[in-house]
Order: sequence, then C-alpha cells, then structure tokens
Amino acid sequence: MKVILLADVKDIGKKGEVKEVALGYAQNFLLRRKLAVEANEANLKQLAYEKAREEAKITKTLETAQKQQEKLKDLVLQVQAKVGDNGRLFGSVTNKDICDAILAQTGLEVDKHKIEIADAIKTLGEYAVLVRLHPKVQQKIIVNVTAL
Repeated sequence: MKVILLADVKDIGKKGEVKEVALGYAQNFLLRRKLAVEANEANLKQLAYEKAREEAKITKTLETAQKQQEKLKDLVLQVQAKVGDNGRLFGSVTNKDICDAILAQTGLEVDKHKIEIADAIKTLGEYAVLVRLHPKVQQKIIVNVTAL
C-alpha cells in the first residue's frame, strides 16, 4: 500500500515522502497513529501544493536575508560602553548590544542568536563580527567600540 508520511518514521522515511509499505503495517500502525495517510490522488495533490508552498517560503526567506545582507555590507557599527582604567570595559559588549546598535543605525532587526563574536569584546577598538542571516547568507561587520 502506498502512503504519504506525515512524520518521520524510523526505518521507513521522512515526513512528506511517498512510500510503499505492507498493507497490515499501514492499517494497523501508520494510519491508526496518524503517522501517514493513504496516497490517493487528492492527498498527492495536497502534498504537491504543500511542497510548492514550502519552496516559496524558503525562497522568500532567502531573498529577505540577501536584502538584509546588502544593508549590512560595509557597515561599521558604533557601540559605546562604559570604560574603566586602561581602556577596559565594565563587563563586555554582548550580542544584545550589537543587535541594539544594528537596529539604531540601520533600522534592521537581527536576532541576537544569529550574531557570532569570536572573542569576548572587553576593550576599546575595532572587532570583526559575523552575522548569520540565513544558512546560506552571512555577513561580516566591523564593530567599533568607543568610550561612553
């Protein structure tokens, strides 16, 4: 019997795949637990529609990330922090501080989890920071830390 998997099933396949399984296995396990539906014409059309919709969504997020990358290209971000003796900061510049500075200077909202700082920023100066906007799109920006 042909079924469309609604969830990942160990040793059978991943969600959205069409698989041929034994009739008893399909009726007694997969269909009963709502892990799959029968692969009839209507369900196959629905699957094709959902795949096309998912592809459009992925394309749209990629395009959005590329537009954000263009805004961040050649950006020198100015971050001000309180400074103690010898040019050392009280604390450090965090991902949240960088997100707030990006929002203030470009109007672009970036998730703080998408910002990668190689080493902790604890002194004044310029630092390279990587912003991962999408799995396929990333941009390096320069963060210039100055005294407040």
